[in-house]
Amino acid sequence: MNTVTENLTDQKNSIEKLTSPHSNKVNILMVDDHPENLLALKAVLTSPNYHLVSANSGKEALKCMLKQDFAVILLDVQMPGLNGFETAKLIKAREKTRHIPIIFITAISFDMEHVHEGYSVGAIDYIMKPFNPKTLKYKIEQFVKIHQNHQENIVQTDRERIVELNEMNKRLDRTTLNLRRTEALSKAIGETIVDTILTFDDQGSILSVNPAVKSMFGYSSEELIGRHVVGLFKEWMGTGVQASSFSFFTSIKESVGRVIESVAVRKDESHFYADILIGETTIEKQHLFVCSIRNVTERKQIEEIKKLQFNNMEQMVEKRTEELLRANERLQNEIEERERIASHLYRSQERFRKIFESSPCLMAIFSQKNLTFIEVNTSWLNFTGYSMEELENHKINVKNFIDESTGKPINLDLKIRNKKISYKTKNGDIRDGLLSTEMIDIHPEPCTLIVLTDITETVHLEKEMSRLDRLNLIGEMAAGIAHEIRNPMTTVQGFLQLSRNDSANLSTEIIDLMLEELTRANSIITEFLNLAKNKVSVKKKQNLNTILEALSPLIQAEAFRASKHVKLELNQCPDIFIDQKEIRQLVLNIALNGLDAMSSNGKLTIKTYTEKQAVILEIKDQGHGISPEVLQKLGTPFFTTKETGTGLGLAICYSVAKRHHAEIDIKTGDEGTVFSIRFQLSASPNQ
Repeated sequence: MNTVTENLTDQKNSIEKLTSPHSNKVNILMVDDHPENLLALKAVLTSPNYHLVSANSGKEALKCMLKQDFAVILLDVQMPGLNGFETAKLIKAREKTRHIPIIFITAISFDMEHVHEGYSVGAIDYIMKPFNPKTLKYKIEQFVKIHQNHQENIVQTDRERIVELNEMNKRLDRTTLNLRRTEALSKAIGETIVDTILTFDDQGSILSVNPAVKSMFGYSSEELIGRHVVGLFKEWMGTGVQASSFSFFTSIKESVGRVIESVAVRKDESHFYADILIGETTIEKQHLFVCSIRNVTERKQIEEIKKLQFNNMEQMVEKRTEELLRANERLQNEIEERERIASHLYRSQERFRKIFESSPCLMAIFSQKNLTFIEVNTSWLNFTGYSMEELENHKINVKNFIDESTGKPINLDLKIRNKKISYKTKNGDIRDGLLSTEMIDIHPEPCTLIVLTDITETVHLEKEMSRLDRLNLIGEMAAGIAHEIRNPMTTVQGFLQLSRNDSANLSTEIIDLMLEELTRANSIITEFLNLAKNKVSVKKKQNLNTILEALSPLIQAEAFRASKHVKLELNQCPDIFIDQKEIRQLVLNIALNGLDAMSSNGKLTIKTYTEKQAVILEIKDQGHGISPEVLQKLGTPFFTTKETGTGLGLAICYSVAKRHHAEIDIKTGDEGTVFSIRFQLSASPNQ
């Protein structure tokens, strides 16, 4: 408790120090071996908000950094003794100062080699003399703002920590009070309860007993402490007990948590029936058992009396029941025979009529002989827009029912099960449905029962979910795409600026590099636009690796933005029938989920290979795995573990896999999660 209080005091002092009026001025360190340069820097940066500290050498600068903190360091490159690069390395090597931004200012080292070396040792900028005073002043102002924001965050974090520690102290106080109350209650219960409660160790030696042992067993507490617990029992679960029996003590350990019937032995050698309940615990690495013993002799006697009375009553009931059963059987047989004949037909007709009329599915019966409608239900009329008069005794138009996989009218002479079709209503609207047929006989004409489940809204919802998920993907990846496009643009811009001053030295290698960077930016933009396009879903035979290679820049861009890595292991695979747009959406959803699950420097592996007449797409991350509770709900629409997620991503993935007759298998653990999508080579474009 004292340690917690001391920590609170230290943190309060640190916060007061950071927020005191003396800390309002920001320290800026200027290092240059020429006093006139230091004077020029002071003239530019003089401000009531800055405390400017000058150092004439790298060694003196390091001494200054041991005494106080700095928001930014202006460092000359060429200095006697420690030069600017060596001084920067030492600053960055020290944990406390490694995050301080360093700006090199030099009038000598204009070579790109020196510039690169400056950035490699930790500099954030490299300014050539003579410098623009206004530009330098603006840069320093921005770094000072960053430093001040950082200090404010430190103060806020410490304040929150103090609040948290105060709350923890309160919880500890409450826990201590509860423990004291529990201890007092346990002592009172042990002294007043009529059951005997004793404790013993893992060797069977009795450690403590409550006062009830005197009235139940006749022993005093002192007589039992140290004795073996086996000596208190004569029988255990119907088996005799020998003193210090090892097998009996093993049975006691195995009975933990269960109520066991036993026969206990008193000090005077008399015995009684007892219910035993054993619990176990570990205190200071010592395994202990707590045993509750209840005398149930009176209950046993009552049970014996009840058992005898029950047996007598049971015999009387059985005799009377047999007589009633024989009489009832004769009467029941006669009644059932009459009712069976009268009600069977009525119930069958009534059930079919209710099912037929109240079903939400479109149902119709037509004659196989002349294809005329015999009966249609209300759902058929509501969805198609026809009236009963318009359909009754009219032929069914098979051209209104088109097989979605072939584009041809369905054949109603065949038995059909859940075939996806499109059908036309009276108004000419095209709706989607699942069609099933069954051959039936009616008086005794052969007929066909059509059951059509309208899935128009479901299909529309699936398309809308896919569109929303694709838009969500585009939004999530926008920042990474912008960053990846800016990188090649920066490279090209830099080379073009160099060529403006010296176009004669614009080599072929530089031109090729600029073209490569522009091509890379173009490929990222092209793939991003392909993802955004709302193209028609078409399956055609193509190679999965080609789609993954085209997607690679997008995924690499998102990974680079989060300091993560993507590895492609694309083995040779045969072409399969797939929809390029849907596969891109599936891969991006799973890949982005994998990137989100990993911390910095994590690696996402995308692998393809062939196995047992199937092409396998495997996406593996190095996250912390998926809990069993979340794993059970994966693929459920609108279920998400992300704060800003839509919950549509994996639902779309499962839908895409289903349309491609592919299987998604998930293996997860502490080392990461692997999504395996199995595409069958035998799948056709119409499946």
